[in-house]
Amino acid sequence: MALKEQISELVTPAVVGAGFYLEDVEILNAGRSRVITCIVDGDIPLNLDQVTVVTKAISALLDEAKFLDETAFTLEVSSPGVERPLTLPRHWRKNHDRLIKIVLTNGEVVEGRIAASDEVAVTLTSAKAEVQVAFADIKRATVEIEFNRKADKE
Repeated sequence: MALKEQISELVTPAVVGAGFYLEDVEILNAGRSRVITCIVDGDIPLNLDQVTVVTKAISALLDEAKFLDETAFTLEVSSPGVERPLTLPRHWRKNHDRLIKIVLTNGEVVEGRIAASDEVAVTLTSAKAEVQVAFADIKRATVEIEFNRKADKE
């Protein structure tokens, strides 16, 4: 089993036990040491206190992991950045009402605000229309950064 999978298998129960999801593990070998980054997410955005609790739990597990041998490592725990693609139904639920850019498998680009989503599709609204897109038809989807968004009530 690869190191990434070993780390994921080891830390997932602690992350889930804290009420979050392990999105990914990234390992960067840097000479005589390595950087282990655990991307952790939740149904709502994590705050610094929550990241600290999860970091301590992951760190304790990795400190005792025999499969890491004696190679020194630095642990980084982070929430997913806005650039990470939306790949799971829970990503769509979490980003309800956010502006999204979707590249379909046929190359077409669709943009709109998430109005609804379920386990198989998302409904986007835009000034032009409302469109439903099946997750199976999505090549890549990302949140668009909005500056100075006016509240809908204004």
